Amino acid sequence: MMKRMIAAALAALLLSFGAPAQALGPLPEAPIHRGADISVYQGTVDFARLKESGLAILYIRAGFGQTADGRLEENAAGAEAAGLHHGFYFYVTARTEWEARLQARYFAGLLRGKAYDCRPAMDLEGFSGLSVREARAVGLAFLEELEAETGAVPLLYADAWAASTIWADASFSRFLLWAADYGPEAPDITGDTWRGWAGFQYTDRGSMPGISAAVDLDHFTDAVLLKKGGPEVRTYLVQPGDTLWAIARRYGTTVCAIAEENGIQNPNLIYPGQVLRL
Repeated sequence: MMKRMIAAALAALLLSFGAPAQALGPLPEAPIHRGADISVYQGTVDFARLKESGLAILYIRAGFGQTADGRLEENAAGAEAAGLHHGFYFYVTARTEWEARLQARYFAGLLRGKAYDCRPAMDLEGFSGLSVREARAVGLAFLEELEAETGAVPLLYADAWAASTIWADASFSRFLLWAADYGPEAPDITGDTWRGWAGFQYTDRGSMPGISAAVDLDHFTDAVLLKKGGPEVRTYLVQPGDTLWAIARRYGTTVCAIAEENGIQNPNLIYPGQVLRL
């Protein structure tokens, strides 16, 4: 994934309120697997050699904006044929919540008919011109729409800076973090938003048998794998102004089902910060 420069003024403002960086460890799901992520920039990939080399989990770029990655179909078919655990990520270019939801639906459409066993992932790195509030609104809209479309809690890809600032908000804590930080043995991330990482991209200059170009290398925990034999367990963090009716409509369920699942006696009595099982 290409890294993007963040506006210096925004960085200075946010970091001035930050705590000292600290190493964030993996989520407790074990073991940790060798991983990589690829896009059209890696060219032709020998997926059989990747599998033989010990690679366990591969993420494939599905697209960006309203455009599919140039090697999406080839890479998806190759990963499946090689028997690799694999999933897809999407580079978000949206600047508004409306655009974010459109792009999430487009991403979900690209995934239909494809086999995958890893959670879909959002890659939103271009914050220039957006306030923190606006960036969070765009990211949350994409993640919520993607979850509603796929039925899976997505991964949120972010470098250590963005994970410590832009996404350091309770509304993102239920999503799984795919952290990027090149150099340290563990990503340096501040705050208490994240319990740990589900994925850790530790270099964008890696090499692997079967790929001739430089490639992103990752560690992944079992948290990125979709559950087999049952539906995904989903939760929702109640926001100011939410109603059970609106939440039920967004996630394709009913008020009665949510109330029963969470032991709610009065559907009108929900409160911001409450975590609901869906």
